[in-house]
Amino acid sequence: MKNLISLFILLSATAHGAKVDWKPWNAETWQQAKKEKKLVILDLEAVWCHWCHVMDEKTYQDPKVVALLSKHFISIKVDQDSRPDLSNRYEDYGWPATIFFDSNGKELVKRRGYIDPVNMISLLEAIIADPTPGPSVGPEIKIKAVEVSSLTPQQKKNLRDEYIKMYDVKKGGWGTVHKFLQIEKAEYALQSALKGDKGDENRLKETLRLSAKLIDPAWGGMYQYSVGDWNTPHFEKIMSTQTDSLRVYSLSFAAWKDMAHLRAAKSIARYLKDFLMSPEGTFYTSQDADLKKGEHSEGFFKLSDKERRKLGIPHIDKNVYARENGWAIGALAQLYMATGDNLYLSQAVTAAEVIEAQFQQGPQTYRHSMKDFAPQFLGDTLAMGRAWLALYQATADRTYLRKAQLSADAIDNHFTHPVAGYGSSLPEKGASFAPHPNGTENFQLCRFANHLYHFTGDKKYRVISERALRYLLSPEVIDRSSPAAILIADYEFNQPPAHITVVGRKNDPAAKALFKSANQYKESYKRVDWWDKREGVLPNSTVKYPQLSKAAAFACSQNRCSLPIYKAEELGAKLEALNKLDDQSVTLKP
Repeated sequence: MKNLISLFILLSATAHGAKVDWKPWNAETWQQAKKEKKLVILDLEAVWCHWCHVMDEKTYQDPKVVALLSKHFISIKVDQDSRPDLSNRYEDYGWPATIFFDSNGKELVKRRGYIDPVNMISLLEAIIADPTPGPSVGPEIKIKAVEVSSLTPQQKKNLRDEYIKMYDVKKGGWGTVHKFLQIEKAEYALQSALKGDKGDENRLKETLRLSAKLIDPAWGGMYQYSVGDWNTPHFEKIMSTQTDSLRVYSLSFAAWKDMAHLRAAKSIARYLKDFLMSPEGTFYTSQDADLKKGEHSEGFFKLSDKERRKLGIPHIDKNVYARENGWAIGALAQLYMATGDNLYLSQAVTAAEVIEAQFQQGPQTYRHSMKDFAPQFLGDTLAMGRAWLALYQATADRTYLRKAQLSADAIDNHFTHPVAGYGSSLPEKGASFAPHPNGTENFQLCRFANHLYHFTGDKKYRVISERALRYLLSPEVIDRSSPAAILIADYEFNQPPAHITVVGRKNDPAAKALFKSANQYKESYKRVDWWDKREGVLPNSTVKYPQLSKAAAFACSQNRCSLPIYKAEELGAKLEALNKLDDQSVTLKP
């Protein structure tokens, strides 16, 4: 009798062309699951993802899959870019991620990647027959904070050994399965190289050369990754890839003045402007890998601009998110500091002003999108706080510094996790799990708050940075994190940044030239102040600078400051000499 009912459901679905009844992730959907005592399937997809399109076209169009889902499940589909909390929780499963729950939100099964119709049918039937957690569902990681705020020498050595071991000496770059520019490793390598490590200098320069293969020769922008080597790209262009690579190439150009690095950075910035910039000056989220959804487009991306446009343009996700815009603003500000090209600063400022006007909720907290998504996410306020600080670094405009402070205050007020670090979101009504800290966000917050502390002298930002760091230093998090990220966070928290102060009026061309040169100084971890006495006391003024007859810069290391420097072209060399004299200088390596 049961088989006849199943057959009737299947035939009915086939005859009427039934489709999966996708629901949103919200309290009402979960209430429906409880009321109807149904299981729940979450299809966590990315709108730019090839295999997500294939799964939509094949698996979720299969009549038997549709029938089983209709009878036994509440089906939820979520674009992972729209829900950073879910994306953070399930990012290790890649996209598409398929998660099964009971009606109370308890996880039963987690699967990564494409599932074909046959395997999906088997999986659905198995879960229906035995709706208990399977081996893919492990216990929640215990959130802990350690009582120390620095790595031991042995921990540093272990992490550095692991970082070096991750480098692919045969094909170049960190990682073996997926080849892409990994920002934490690249930034750590740059910091280490600038402290004199030739091995890291060679590793990074080779990686930057190879990563440039992923830059679209026709439209600019960087493909997400390549498989196995650097010659087999996946063609989607997502915002994190653009902004991470733009930041790294900008920093490397500032360090080495390699024109290939500048060309790469400008190509990525050109793509952001030509394809992802909205009419208002904000930035869209991503561009699809496929011209036609579900069909590989390798041949398309071999064509010229003119040839491509005859066929069409792959879909652009025109959602505007505060987080992604914060990333773009910060990266463009970094490119401006490296080049002095006002175009990039203008783009960054325009995007920041629009996001502030449209997305701000309360004092410098930000909603994720203009749609009514709940709850608020840490990533949006954090990204915008970092963006404001980057604009302050680029301009010395104290308005931006104040906005960065307000964002940090909001994070501390709203996102502090009761045990350690900072959670990814505010609690959501009807949610089946509590907000959880994310390693990447706490790494970014640790750096942001620490840098804010050095600019302002306000110890509350030191406390925020330390709280995030103590979460990162817990053994469970270290084991799951990029070793380079932990090393950077530890180093920056426990060392003051390189410090340059320009003294002079902000309308003085000589002072402007000195400030520009200071921002182009090769050290990525630095504090550049500009004191125009007409603005009052300099934030975190720890040195009494003299008032001179003309603009000057002072370079300070850990225990001394230079004589006045009047020529912009001499600033870098003077700071180098000062650092060599400093007998308390440190390196990144243990």
